[in-house]
Amino acid sequence: MQHRLAILDDYQDVAHGFADWSSLEADGVIVTTYREPFSSPEALESALTGATIVVAMRERTAFPREVLEKLPALRLLVTTGMANASIDVAAATDLGITVCGTPGSPTAAPELTWALLLAIARNIPAEDSSLRAGAWQHTVGFELAGKTLGVVGLGKIGRRIAAYGEAFGMDVLAWSQNLTDEAAAEAGVRKVAKEELFRNSDVVSLHLRLSPRSEGLVGEPELRLLGPNGILVNTARGPLVDQDALVRALTEGWIAGAALDVFDHEPLLAGHPLLAAPNTVLSPHLGYVTRESYREFYGGALEDIKAWLAGSPVRTITG
Repeated sequence: MQHRLAILDDYQDVAHGFADWSSLEADGVIVTTYREPFSSPEALESALTGATIVVAMRERTAFPREVLEKLPALRLLVTTGMANASIDVAAATDLGITVCGTPGSPTAAPELTWALLLAIARNIPAEDSSLRAGAWQHTVGFELAGKTLGVVGLGKIGRRIAAYGEAFGMDVLAWSQNLTDEAAAEAGVRKVAKEELFRNSDVVSLHLRLSPRSEGLVGEPELRLLGPNGILVNTARGPLVDQDALVRALTEGWIAGAALDVFDHEPLLAGHPLLAAPNTVLSPHLGYVTRESYREFYGGALEDIKAWLAGSPVRTITG
């Protein structure tokens, strides 16, 4: 049987460099890659007509039930990573579509988080731009040592961020809905209430999965508690933060600044108010975009496809 494989959202046109997709030719698989995001669900459905296998890069393209129902040929949907809130896994199961995940890098997102924090602490983007324009030293940064870091979500990434904070001489607080005293103690941090974390932290970094319970978790009350000297860092998911409140917080000075890798809608559209907001460092969702991470993602996706073709799917995700 011939299969059509669609690799989606290959923004940098690098998918073919991180896995040997030609090795699928013997199984009758025709590979097509798409670099640009689709403008609408209808455009996605049109492009994927007849596709039996799809590789989705993280949550760049959504697969709700109404889209999956219009892809009758689809039999295997691979997401990079082992969780994808943009895929209705229950609907896929109902429709007989196997969903599989891949390994990922445990260090890519934490390192990017710390890079953004250092960049905003020392005003590096602004000073870089100023220097290239012929100026010299316009800002005064701040040191992390002696400051308080609040980590919201003490999972795999949050624990690494807590360890980075301790290595830089910071006092580390943590909170999440399910955080236990034991887990906090094991990570060497102090568990506090959500309000206390925002009130007492100089920097708050978000590391929660997006869910109905966590959406909009950071709003005006939290940002006002963070205060005029506080920095918000978000490399998790944009909708964790009420972005209208965040824009107001930045423009009206409720907080000192924000370092953001994620946004409510991605790619970020021209004219988005965050692009004009002061005291920000912005990056285009680079948290997982490393050579090491892509090797895990695309290599794992190829393994998933071969295992499925052989009748023994691996790393299946059920909902």
